[in-house]
Amino acid sequence: MQRQKQRSFDILKVINLLFITASIAVCIILMLVDLPGMELLEVNPNWLLIWVVAWSFNKTTWQGAIAGLIIGCIYDGIVISTPSHILSFVVVGVFTSSLKTQKYLGEDFISVAFVVFFMTFLSEAIFALQYAGEYSIGIINLLQKYQQVVIISAIITSLWSPAFYYPVNLWEKRMGIWRRKLS
Repeated sequence: MQRQKQRSFDILKVINLLFITASIAVCIILMLVDLPGMELLEVNPNWLLIWVVAWSFNKTTWQGAIAGLIIGCIYDGIVISTPSHILSFVVVGVFTSSLKTQKYLGEDFISVAFVVFFMTFLSEAIFALQYAGEYSIGIINLLQKYQQVVIISAIITSLWSPAFYYPVNLWEKRMGIWRRKLS
């Protein structure tokens, strides 16, 4: 009986890993494909940032940091830019996972869109500061260059976040139910 439970848990872990991998692959495809009506002033949603926020929302700080690290590496591999996005994604994963203890944030779509909006600002700010440091750009020039892009990116990313958060959240709830049934 114990062996069968362990086997069921192992199968559940593999299924969960397949879901996580598939959801990341969907985000990568959405980043690479220009779908009509998805962009705003030539800025597309940051689907990998949405994934980090959606996945880290109910996880531990370490899990959020590891997710940010992995997704940051994937993002850098896709866009091939300097500086790296790893630091900003790790910070977003850590901050998002620490928000679960806050009582004023729920798991509804508005709260998630709100979190994604500010995490996009945070991510873009970290990237811009790294960019300014690497290329010796002054803060005034940096603000002029990134101000419009950051605001548009935060708006469009937060508007699309519920479309991705809902399936991930539903999956997490179902996984919890299946784990309890197997216990």
